[in-house]
Amino acid sequence: MRPRIPLRWVAMGVFALSSTLNYMDRLLLAAAAPLLEHDFHLSNRDYGLLLSAVSIAYALSAPLMGLFLDRLGLNRGVSLAVAFWSVAGAATGLARNFSQLVGCRVSLSVFQAAGIPSSGKASATYLESKELALGAALNQLGLSLGGIAAPIVVGWMAPAYGWPSAFYFCGLLGFAWIPVWLWMAQRAPKQAVVAGSRQFAVGDLLRDRRFWSLLAATVFAMTVYTLWSNWTTLYFVESRRMTQVEANRRFAWIPPLFATLGGAAGGALAFRWIRGGVAVLSARLRVCLLSALFVLATAAVPLMPSPGWAAAAISVSYFWSVCLSTNLYVMPIDLFGPGRAAFGVAALTFAYGLMQTFASPAIGSLVDRFGFGSVCAGVSVLPLASVGILRWGVLPARA
Repeated sequence: MRPRIPLRWVAMGVFALSSTLNYMDRLLLAAAAPLLEHDFHLSNRDYGLLLSAVSIAYALSAPLMGLFLDRLGLNRGVSLAVAFWSVAGAATGLARNFSQLVGCRVSLSVFQAAGIPSSGKASATYLESKELALGAALNQLGLSLGGIAAPIVVGWMAPAYGWPSAFYFCGLLGFAWIPVWLWMAQRAPKQAVVAGSRQFAVGDLLRDRRFWSLLAATVFAMTVYTLWSNWTTLYFVESRRMTQVEANRRFAWIPPLFATLGGAAGGALAFRWIRGGVAVLSARLRVCLLSALFVLATAAVPLMPSPGWAAAAISVSYFWSVCLSTNLYVMPIDLFGPGRAAFGVAALTFAYGLMQTFASPAIGSLVDRFGFGSVCAGVSVLPLASVGILRWGVLPARA
């Protein structure tokens, strides 16, 4: 007989689909960016400012969404969040000027800030400690599928039906997911709470050096991730002189595919080392260091001789960036337990959004003035700084 997949992993697979929808809805903006810049008369700097407005709303909402999920519970909290972000995403297709576009995307980001924290809470609810990175990898699979789908959906629907149709389509998918998850959540077994485990209050976290070290590490580690999440299509259009349709159909979907593999690799490496006897945090830091070294390849992207080779270099950079982030985003659960899973992961989401708030207009200005070469070189070294922060602030001195 073929072994059955444990029901808790089936539940995690269904939950990962919410991450697919979250990220697809978010990255429709990046995939349609050339069309939006044309229709709304935007420069790259304007597009960066739009991302900045979205990011600050995302950052400020994340801790509140984490507290909301911890207080209300996973199922009710995530169902409400998905419903509201689906409405805001679909409304993007109705925007007729830049102000309306900003309003729709800011509203979307407020509720999508629940996405990563809810995934962390789902992992803490259904998975064992040694499996957390595998759970994060499965969630990254969901995110990456969204990243793959966004340029394909825009490339398929925009020429035939106009770019708004892609936003309507994704909004409908969000509403279809909610009853499927609620049905599955009633059937999957949850992890028992360990007796005697410490329950961290929010005040405890805010006084803990490890908490702030995680936030600082996230700011540096996720710069490469935000570059390829939001600027890949524009890179091929501007640096490789391709049309938006050609860029999306031929190349922009490839790096997110490798990001999926990076998430799986990050989870598998950590799981293997932990099962082999390496301390949990030490194993995660090993993966982060290895990843940061390979992310240095980001600087080589503009030097590639063809669009195909550039897509390959971006894929390497994205792969190892996600390999690192998969382990980084489960560290709050390792340190502070499932009771504060949503808030702990939300804090990292806040740090990521805050970084993107300032990084996005800076990237846009640098691209307008110097091209992508300066950006790729600058961000390539930042994940190494993140590893240094983690080693100093999170690991015990004897690790």
